[in-house]
Amino acid sequence: MKKKHLLLLSVLSGVLLTIGWPVNGFPAFLFVAMVPMFLIEDHIFNNRDDFSVFAVFFHTYPGFLLWNVLTTWWVWNSTPAAIAAWTLNAMFMSIVFTVYHFIRKEIYGKNKGYFVLPFVWIAFEFLHLNWKFTWSWLNLGNGFGNHIKWIQWYEYTGALGGTLWILVSNILIFLAVKSLQKGNKNRLILNSALAFIIIIIPVFISYLIYFGYKEKKNPVRVIACQQNLNPYSTQYSTPATEVAGIITGLADKLMDDSVRFIVAPESTIQDYLWEDKLERSHALKILENYVRKHPDVDIVIGASTYKKYREGEKLSPSARYFEKENFYYESYNTAFLIDTTGILQRHHKMKLTPGVEYMPSWGFLDKLAIDLGGTVGSLGIDDEQVLLVADTIKIAPIICYESVFGEFCGDYAKKGAQVFFLITNDGWWGDTPGYKQHLLFSPLRAIETRRWVVQSANTGTSAFIDQRGNIHQATKYWVRTAIKQDVNLNSELTFYSEMGDYIGRISAFLAVFLLLISISFSLKRKTKKLR
Repeated sequence: MKKKHLLLLSVLSGVLLTIGWPVNGFPAFLFVAMVPMFLIEDHIFNNRDDFSVFAVFFHTYPGFLLWNVLTTWWVWNSTPAAIAAWTLNAMFMSIVFTVYHFIRKEIYGKNKGYFVLPFVWIAFEFLHLNWKFTWSWLNLGNGFGNHIKWIQWYEYTGALGGTLWILVSNILIFLAVKSLQKGNKNRLILNSALAFIIIIIPVFISYLIYFGYKEKKNPVRVIACQQNLNPYSTQYSTPATEVAGIITGLADKLMDDSVRFIVAPESTIQDYLWEDKLERSHALKILENYVRKHPDVDIVIGASTYKKYREGEKLSPSARYFEKENFYYESYNTAFLIDTTGILQRHHKMKLTPGVEYMPSWGFLDKLAIDLGGTVGSLGIDDEQVLLVADTIKIAPIICYESVFGEFCGDYAKKGAQVFFLITNDGWWGDTPGYKQHLLFSPLRAIETRRWVVQSANTGTSAFIDQRGNIHQATKYWVRTAIKQDVNLNSELTFYSEMGDYIGRISAFLAVFLLLISISFSLKRKTKKLR
């Protein structure tokens, strides 16, 4: 096989991953998308004297880069830093294949060790979910967001179970291809049959779960607002009092005596809200007056807020200095619960978007923080997850990118959350697959935790997602509107909610263990050669 053929295989893998990815793809392609990458690695393994140490990296990188660009090209609409996201994420994926190749080379012989890759790849996805520079958008298990009848078993495994499903299927199909190349009919039949079983059985089980699952009736009526303000122009320049009026006006159109909650999007209130002086906000007063007029209704709404540090108070790494007034302060992406008590419950976003809301304090990097309106640079976060509590109803306030993190949402369920309110602002990317892909994380979280998700977007798509992951009343892009739905509260915990990303932890342990053994074997061989 010539090197140009290896490049073509890499490109083929990138194309298959792309056409298998939502929103326009069909996820069945994901079960074969990695096969060309396995063929590349296997060819280099069997002819390693003809290739450099980094051959696997350089031959798999084009395909992963192609996948990243073709599926998340819309990030460019908000910032040129998209280039960094594409190139670095593709680099990490190619490093995974390189580490897999190294382990296979040092520990296993020819035609062995293929099942090391799932451990190494899932360890990478698990790391990507839990470090500051997370970009887990393309974790493989996320690829089934628009085929929720296939993945009802995510309530036991989470999305990492979907990643495992994809990788094992790819390995078996790859082995079937190898058997075909060698003319080994028995192996071809065996591996093909195993691949078919591995793909079909989880789908069959999922359909049984889907049609057998019944929600317990425990309804509350919720209005989700979509004010549709352009984040590049009107959202941050429109007076906060006017925006508050838009929200109450949208709610009024659907208000009835049974409405319990109004949910409004991320960053709705831009009123220079200092958290020790919230009573000065005219916009918040409008909303507080509204709930006094409707005392059975609570409002959950997004805002940008600030906290001033007292003299001598310990500063966080994200603290900012206000030179004009000579004090330090914190900036937050905040969710408020507004009720008749006059006490504003709040949650500060914890899972920050890299390059937008999080930037390490490395001097020159501070200038690279992406300006998407509002506040620029690293934001402050809460140390612990905060539930918003309305009487006995416990709400998980999920802000934008936080919906990508399954274990994070599952932890909210463990804390007692009965419903998820997801507030987001998906207008940065324009009318692209970006906001559509973001919506498809909500069904994953709904299935994993068996919680309704109420999604309120500034623009993009607002919707209600039930406990089986079905999407209800999805709004159209660039339309000012509101929707109303009865959603069932649920306090029962799924296996995944209780256990979290256990597949990721097991995989990370095994991947590190195998890597250390490989390094040990490699050093021993090099020592023997020196003697």
